[in-house]
Amino acid sequence: MSLKTRLTSLIARKMPVRPARLAGHRPVASITFDDFPRNAWTLGGKVLDRHGVKATYYTAGGFCGRTLDGTEFYDETDLSQIAAAGHELACHGFAHQPTPELTTGELAADAARNQAFLTPFLGGQAPVSYAFPYGRVSPRTKRFYAPRFSNVRGVHPGVNVGRVDLAQLNAISLEMRCWNQDAIEAAIQRVMHDRGWLVLYTHDVSDAPSPYGSTPQMLDWALGRVAAARIAVFPMRDAVKVALGA
Repeated sequence: MSLKTRLTSLIARKMPVRPARLAGHRPVASITFDDFPRNAWTLGGKVLDRHGVKATYYTAGGFCGRTLDGTEFYDETDLSQIAAAGHELACHGFAHQPTPELTTGELAADAARNQAFLTPFLGGQAPVSYAFPYGRVSPRTKRFYAPRFSNVRGVHPGVNVGRVDLAQLNAISLEMRCWNQDAIEAAIQRVMHDRGWLVLYTHDVSDAPSPYGSTPQMLDWALGRVAAARIAVFPMRDAVKVALGA
C-alpha cells in the first residue's frame, strides 16, 4: 500500500461522517462474509446453522456465477437460499473495486448496478448495509455511501463502543492471515464489558482456506466464544438497530 493510500485511509478513519452513540443496553455481535466465495454459504452456512445465528453476506454482483483464480463464487440459487434462510444480503460494490479509485459518477453507477442486482433477492427492497471493497476508503467515498445505507463497515481492527462512526464501523478479522484467538477473545470481553458491537468478518470457508478465509473449525470456535459470552448475534441490518437502542 502506497504512502498516499495509507494517508488517505488514515484521514478518512479520523473523520467522522455519521457519528452516533451506541445505547449500551446490551452487547451485540455480527458475523459477516465479504465478496463471498460459494463455500462461505455451502460450508459456512452449516456452521451458522449449528449455532442458530444469521449472518451478513456482502455481495459483489459482478462475481455471481463466476470462478476467478480458482475461487468459485456464489450463484443466484445460493443468493435465493441465503435470503430465504433469513441471512442478510448486503452491498459490496458490483465490480468490487477500491472506492477511492472511482470517480463520484462511477461510484453512483456501480452502487445503482449492485442495488438493482440485489433487489430481486430482497423481495423488492433495497439493501441497507455496505462494506468497502478491500476496506479501502477515502473521505469522499465515506461521504458518498453514508446517506445511502444504515451502516457501512470497514476493516480497521477494533470493536465499536460508545461513540462510533456508522460510515466506517470497525471489525475483527477471522481470516487465516491474521488469526489471533487472544485478540478475538479480548474483543469479545471488551464488548461484554462496554456493551458494544462486535463485527467479525472473513471471506471463504474451507478446510484449506485462502489467506483471507477461515476453516469451519475457526468459524465454529469464534461463534462458540461469542455464545459462551451470551452475546446475541444479528445481521448488520438488525444489529445496528439493537446497538442504537432503536
